[in-house]
Amino acid sequence: MSRNRSGEGVELPSCFVLMPISDPPEYDPGHFQRVYDFLIRPACEKAGYRPVRADDVTNTNYIVVDILTKLIDSEMAICDLSGRNPNVLYELGIRQAFNKPVTLIKDSQTEKIFDIQGLRYVEYEHSLRVDSVVDDVKSVARSLAETAAAEGKEINSLIQLLSIKPAEVQQKVELSSDASVILSAIEDLSNRISRIERSDRNRSMRSKKGSGTSKIRMLDDTACRINGELAEIGHMVMLNGEYLGKLVDVKDDAIFVKEDETGNVEKISVHEKDFSRIGFTPF
Repeated sequence: MSRNRSGEGVELPSCFVLMPISDPPEYDPGHFQRVYDFLIRPACEKAGYRPVRADDVTNTNYIVVDILTKLIDSEMAICDLSGRNPNVLYELGIRQAFNKPVTLIKDSQTEKIFDIQGLRYVEYEHSLRVDSVVDDVKSVARSLAETAAAEGKEINSLIQLLSIKPAEVQQKVELSSDASVILSAIEDLSNRISRIERSDRNRSMRSKKGSGTSKIRMLDDTACRINGELAEIGHMVMLNGEYLGKLVDVKDDAIFVKEDETGNVEKISVHEKDFSRIGFTPF
């Protein structure tokens, strides 16, 4: 909310922010929260937009529908391609399918993405140094303004590049009671994951270790982040795609995996060379 010369409140147009929410292993804890706080949000506000991020959408409706609605309906969008996050690229595809304006940015350490390397983007300094982030804020804000001024005339989306008809939002479909129950359950799960991710970011920011190299971060008694990936007790443990067993315990420097056939519990230390290749699936 801004104010005009008479002092009355003026609702700013919204800019939906597509960016990684959690930090992958190659980034320091809290990195993308800093990107949002010190680069994206100031740039949006400088360009006259109200930034809206996926984890800001807290309506009681089915949260994925809310996010998709914001993604499509927001007057502007900004997409951070840093880290090549698959969720971000998926959301970008949806936004571009409707041929809605979007400003692309990426950090200096992320390589160009082949499929969209022909589109214009703004590169910002990965380190977020004070002497560079001020200029980066100006560059991103300027790109937002230029994207808005183009009014779809500039070829900066695959829809325009391919000269195909953009997608359209059809009439709302009424859900059956069974479908509503399923969606409600998914919403509860999404809310839980969002709470865990917010707690993870807060714990990372408050961490006194300062090294940013920890491969295991506890979220609560049953959930944690291992190699930047959400994991819970009982999840299947994978190593390079090969199933090892079920996760039964987590310590600061090791995880414990129970083999299904033998029932043996194996300790896997964070210091083992293949630890960074460990992944998880809930089923």
